[in-house]
Amino acid sequence: MDVLVVNAGSSSVKVVLFDADLVRRGAAAVTGIGGAAQIGGVPCVAPDHQSALSLCLAEMGLRPGALAAAAHRVVHGGPDLRAPCRVTPEVEARIAACVPLAPLHNPANLAAIRALAGLAPGLPHYASFDTAFHATNPEVALRYALPPGAEALGLRRYGFHGISYASIVARWPGLTGGPLPRRLLALHLGNGASACAIRDGVSVATTMGYTPLDGLTMGTRTGGIDGNAVLRLAEVHGLAGAARILNRESGLLGLAGASDMRVLHAAGTDAARFAVAHFCYWAVRHAGSMIAAMGGLDAVAFTGGIGENDAVVRAEIMAGLEWAGLRFDAGANRGAAARLDGDASDVAVWVVPADEERHIAAEALDLIRSAPGGEP
Repeated sequence: MDVLVVNAGSSSVKVVLFDADLVRRGAAAVTGIGGAAQIGGVPCVAPDHQSALSLCLAEMGLRPGALAAAAHRVVHGGPDLRAPCRVTPEVEARIAACVPLAPLHNPANLAAIRALAGLAPGLPHYASFDTAFHATNPEVALRYALPPGAEALGLRRYGFHGISYASIVARWPGLTGGPLPRRLLALHLGNGASACAIRDGVSVATTMGYTPLDGLTMGTRTGGIDGNAVLRLAEVHGLAGAARILNRESGLLGLAGASDMRVLHAAGTDAARFAVAHFCYWAVRHAGSMIAAMGGLDAVAFTGGIGENDAVVRAEIMAGLEWAGLRFDAGANRGAAARLDGDASDVAVWVVPADEERHIAAEALDLIRSAPGGEP
């Protein structure tokens, strides 16, 4: 019942092996696919995803025939793929149909599915979708105020980081020793950043929209921006140039010349301080919107590289949420404790380490066990 979790990007692939008890048994990753490829920091030859996956399997000493299944992270499931599922030809076609909605992600996800199918014919594949967790948002939250013709193009809010948020919901009782709070604000803060309002265990609002560009300030993405400002960028720089600026040259990088929060803290320049302040301000401002969508706040979860490791950013955000009844323990925050709320706080605050690969494996195993005979 070993399950190989595959997380593929356009020029990288990461695999993690889990057994039937969700114990991690191994991992490998190849970066620079199609160029200066490396595996474990060592140069390698990986012109495509199939060769990269083959290298990962060899690095782990793993034969494809020893696997029960492969489970893939797929960024965009569109309006139809709203739950984890086995990959069939129809599902694969629907993932392909979502390529225009996620041109930087879904092609790579498909490439990994097809590549591993080539290496291990007959191996069952399962997919978990980053958009699926937010399918529970009410229609008023999902639909843009556009005419029907534009809506028909698929222009609506989908939301992302859903696997991360679903993992928080699933693991909260085991990590905290208490029940899932009724109104949970989850903050996934990293190079990509978003917030999610989770009420009674389901997403009711999130900050990312049609693409992962919207919402909070991010490493290289603008976050929320007026549509007419986008049109102006396109007028001056062309569509490709505007897309590059919005997705790859903005955010912390655009404000201060670096997308890594650690670099900004070390720089100590006015621009770096402003970029950090911008990140925290918009996190708090969007958090207020999420709290409104839930009708209050019972708990906050920080996850992602910044959320888990940056005490300065956490402190700024928590201070900005004092109006919601949050009081944090500064010493616990500096000491990287798991629980950060103080004695006088009406709101629980926890740091929840991201564990998306394990959640993807768990979803695949649930599907396998629920199938007739419990077989892949």
